[in-house]
Formats: sequence, structure tokens, C-alpha cells
Amino acid sequence: MDSRFYDRASVEYNKALQINAQQSIPIVKRQFEDAEAAGGLDLLSLGQSLLVSFPNNPELANFLGNLCRRHSQPRKAENYYKHALRVNPDYEWASYNLAATLAHSYQYDNNAKLSISVFEVRSRFVLPPFEDELAQLIDIEFNEKFEDIHMNIEKRLFQIIGEDAGYVHTGRSRNDQVVTDFKIWIKLATTEIVKSLNKIINNTIKLSENNIYTIMPGFTHMQIAQPVTFGHHLLAYVEMLERDKNRFHDALKRINQSPLGAAALAGTTFPIDREMTSKALGFTNPMANSIDAVSSRDFIIEPLAAASILASHLSRFSEEIILWVSEGFDFIELPDSLATGSSIMPQKKNPDIAELVRGKNGRVIGALMSILVVMKGLPLAYSKDLQEDKELTFDAIDNILNSLEAINAIIKKLKPKKENLSSAAQKSYSTATDLADWLVSNLNIPFREAHKITGNIVRYCEKKKIKLSELTIKELKSFNKKINDDIFNVLDAEQSVNQKKSFGSTSPLMVKKSAAKWIKKLQNEKK
Repeated sequence: MDSRFYDRASVEYNKALQINAQQSIPIVKRQFEDAEAAGGLDLLSLGQSLLVSFPNNPELANFLGNLCRRHSQPRKAENYYKHALRVNPDYEWASYNLAATLAHSYQYDNNAKLSISVFEVRSRFVLPPFEDELAQLIDIEFNEKFEDIHMNIEKRLFQIIGEDAGYVHTGRSRNDQVVTDFKIWIKLATTEIVKSLNKIINNTIKLSENNIYTIMPGFTHMQIAQPVTFGHHLLAYVEMLERDKNRFHDALKRINQSPLGAAALAGTTFPIDREMTSKALGFTNPMANSIDAVSSRDFIIEPLAAASILASHLSRFSEEIILWVSEGFDFIELPDSLATGSSIMPQKKNPDIAELVRGKNGRVIGALMSILVVMKGLPLAYSKDLQEDKELTFDAIDNILNSLEAINAIIKKLKPKKENLSSAAQKSYSTATDLADWLVSNLNIPFREAHKITGNIVRYCEKKKIKLSELTIKELKSFNKKINDDIFNVLDAEQSVNQKKSFGSTSPLMVKKSAAKWIKKLQNEKK
């Protein structure tokens, strides 16, 4: 490219892309820009051919949109930005660029000043009608002498578009403006949490599928209780995380109402269209009461409550990871990338990531408690107390997203030690409940009597230091003459789990059905 052999260069770049698309595309983009400055290469044609080869690369589509915009092809640019957003709805630069392109397509008529309503329509309430200076607005340098970010943006707008920037605050107040911004942010954050949850759920189901037949001990009171399958145990967390996901979805329904237009607290005299602005900003409808619009913060409290429940679930899972990697359990193995060594004891391998997730639980729940305390004594409408809502919310959401990423990494890389799990499942007479149930269902012995007989059998095994499955039929008959050879079908841990065939139980058959149900559900959600 430096020698301006552009045709040859395009061939070589295509080869590079075939080898490693992800690393090559940024290089290609830079060379595109150099070539554009030098001239001599049909960049758009080359870029289009690359996009055919790599349709799922939003960065490339966004670059092509910028290229079209620079060459005064706004409609083509719009299509490329929309392509990038279809591939990755959260690709921010494509969002900004699309908004700027749409705004730019509606220029001033005869340079006449715009009324506030027209300005709102044309700017989509997000961006002023300009294009090339967009990055300057986004990367604005904050100046404290202008009070806050809103005044800083307004001053920058004056520099970019002149006196028409004076219209931007017409019919608005900090009160409705800030809460609108915050609602948009919490909507995006909630959506991000849901996406992360989907990843964890998907990976947990995969791990469960690989361990449908892996036997492990189930616990109550942290004592070995009954044998279960590792796959079944994992699906318990899938159920929890799905409920967490649904809580965020439900919260979104109530969050998704626009406060813009409420002004300070009483509305405005300007003839604004709140239905239009709410739809333009992606809300379902405007909030019905202007006082409620500027003073309520349950749109923060509800996702923080959902986040707190989620954090507690992640903490529970982290606690199990910490127990399972300990020498006393030795149920799983974590790779070195997810653990650290001791600064003084070279033999140790610490589950630091799981411990950090467990610790973050307190931060998230603390944020919920803080905002509840702030809100409990506030009369209507707005008070400065409400400024306390942002820092704690940002911190809580950051911690939740980081925790989700950490847990997902653990799930993807942990390896169950199947022999250790199976061996532990045989301990502490974990099939005793199955024995009692067998006595009831097969010999018609009342449960209380069956419970007593089983207790006597367990004490006998403890004295002899043998497992239930190691008892002879003669020894078993000494406790009740009706006992026959069929009893051995429930004394072994593997046989025990195979007998559990009720809906939602631990048998491999039921776990397989449950995992298949979840896979189908996730596939339907993607459609």
C-alpha cells in the first residue's frame, strides 16, 4: 500500500482476512484511510466485497457507513449503519453515526430558525442536525465553569451550530432531562445484564449436558443427604438465573416510560408532543403524571432489587466453587487462569475470582439499601437528595456485570472430578432415604416403622464400618424378614438416582429432558 500498488494490496489484504479476520480488519481500515487520502483505489467496492466475506463484523459495516457519509451518500451510509446494528445492536458508534446521518438528512429550510417542536423532530432529541462534528460533541472536554454536563454540551452546540443551540433547553428542566438520561442508561444496563445471564445459562446447560450421569452427593445442613447428579445440581442454578432474568425483563416494562416533558414538575406551556418524543427515544409511552415523572426512583430500585437477588445467587454459586476446590471436598478443578497462588505458601491454589464475586454481593445489596433509605422520607417532588442515586447505581451495575463475566468464565472452564464426586456420594449412607422409601412402597410398612428400621440398619453399618450396599441379604433380613433381593436396586448411589423419575427429579432421564427443554427455550428466544 505504501508503494501505491493498490490492486495488489487489496488481494493481499483479502488473504490476511481469510487467515485472521478479527486482527486484520483494523489494519485494513487504517490502510483504507491512507489509500483514501492518497487516491487511486475504489475503497467502497473493496469494502463491499469484504463485507460479503465477513457479514457479521459490525466494525467493518460501520467503517463503510462512514466512508459513504464522507462521499455524500447518506442513504448508503444509513444502510451500512443499520447492518452493523443488526449484527450487534449494542455497537455504540454505529448508533451515533446513524443518528447523526438521520439528523443531517433534515437540513434547515432556507436557513430559517426552527421552532422547538421542529428542532425536536429533526434532532430526534438525541443529536443536533450536524454530522462531521459529532465526535467533538461526544468527546467534549468538561469545563467546571459551565456548572454541569448539560451546560457544557449546550456551550459546545453554540460553537457548532450557532444561536440555534439556544432552543435546546426550551420546555425542559434538569429534573426531567436528567431522569430521562438515567432511564435510558438503566434500560441499556438492564439489557446488558440480561445478555450476560443468557450466556451463563447457555454455558451452564452445556456443562449440565456433559454431566447428566455424573453422580455427586446432595446436601442438607451441609451434611451429605442423598445422591444426585452433577447435571441436576447445575440446572438448579439455571432455574434461579432464569427467574433473575425474568425479574429484569419485568422491570424493563415499568422502566420504559418517558419522563421527558414533565419539565420541573408541572409540565410546560410549549406545545410539545410527548407521545412522539417518548417513541423517538425508544420508550413505550410518556409517564402520565409530571410530578411522579421527576420525583420517582423506583425505576432504579426495581433493577437494583433484581440485581441484589441475582448477586445472592452468584454468591451462593461462588461459595460452592470455593468449597468444591478445597481439599476437604476436591470435587472440581479450576485452571490456573482462574486461581492464584499464595504469597507465602507455594502449595496453595486460591479460588480468588469466586471469592471476589462473593464479596461483591455486599456492594450490590448495599446500593439497594442506600437508595431505599434516601427515598423513604422525601416529600414530592424533586429534592437534591436524589443526586445520590447515580453513583451507587453505577457501582452496583458495574459489579454485577463483572461478577457475571467472572462466573461465566468459571462455568466454561471448571472440570468436575467425577471419581471424587461419585465416591463422596456413597458416603454417610446417602441412600438411607431410598431404603426407607423401598420398605414403604414394596413391603407396605408404615413410614414411621420404615424410618426406624432404616435407622437400625445404618447404626449397624456404622458399627461394622461398611456401606449400605455392602450388606448381605442375610444381614438385611435380620432387621425385617420381608426384605428381599430387590432392595439392592436402591442401595447403590447410581441406582438411587436412576429410580428418581418424578418431574424435576435427579435421574439422568429427567435431567436430559430438562436440559433439552432449556436448549429449545433459548433457541426460541433467539428467533
